[in-house]
Amino acid sequence: MREIVVVSGKGGTGKTSVTAALAMMAAKSGVALCDADVDAPDLWILIPPQEQEEIKFMGMDGAQVNEDSCIGCGRCEEHCRFDAIKVENGKASVASTGCEGCGACVMVCPTEAISMVPRQQGRWFKGKSHLGPVVYARLFPGGENSGMLVTTVKRAAKQEAERLGLGTVIVDGPPGIACPAIAALTGASLALAVTEPTRSGLHDLRRLHQLTSGLGVPMAVVLNKSDVTDMAPDVRVACAEMNVPILGEIPFSREIPKAVASSVIPIEPMRPHIERIWEEIDRLIAL
Repeated sequence: MREIVVVSGKGGTGKTSVTAALAMMAAKSGVALCDADVDAPDLWILIPPQEQEEIKFMGMDGAQVNEDSCIGCGRCEEHCRFDAIKVENGKASVASTGCEGCGACVMVCPTEAISMVPRQQGRWFKGKSHLGPVVYARLFPGGENSGMLVTTVKRAAKQEAERLGLGTVIVDGPPGIACPAIAALTGASLALAVTEPTRSGLHDLRRLHQLTSGLGVPMAVVLNKSDVTDMAPDVRVACAEMNVPILGEIPFSREIPKAVASSVIPIEPMRPHIERIWEEIDRLIAL
């Protein structure tokens, strides 16, 4: 099974549009889809799934106070370095969004009134679409362990692909190079970086290359909105220096954002380019 992770240095590069268009190409031979941008998932806008199953995502344990046992001594508040626990009206209470799960309050409580319990940080879903199975997630606002949730949805998408005998998993990855991106890229067959011909785009592309090189994941590039500035040659030179192939260049078209705004995969305005990109992907990582 091959796993293609579409990434970008920042949001707004057209990563999800490219992902959805590639999914249409891959659907002919069978594909499972995964939206690993759990902080702001949006693949469902273009590929709406029918929700089949909803699963709670439990993150790190957090402190919980048993008020019946709490004597309001204040030792927990004194030792909490994150100001997540307060004593008011003779009882301790925990602000779940501030608790980092260190457990210091548990250790210092003289009446064992505090315990560490699992906390729900979001939800993830198994669904189906007209292109194939879709796995996606929604992290709660301020929720933690997004890297763990990314790993969870990726694993579920691969299991769905194996169950249905599908040869390809396409992952709409999170932007940037932080923990969620690392989780999305780990073990991938190909990192497909969608970039723009701008200084920030070039800077982010170099950072992505450092990350994928460190993870041992081959990287290729799609240059989106290739004609909006005069920096496309700079991107080509940088890719040549990094020995990273550019699989295709997609010029700007007003029809693309119009299609996205109508919740339609913008396949027509980018068809010749996306077909070539898919052919190049097939050549790089043949089934």
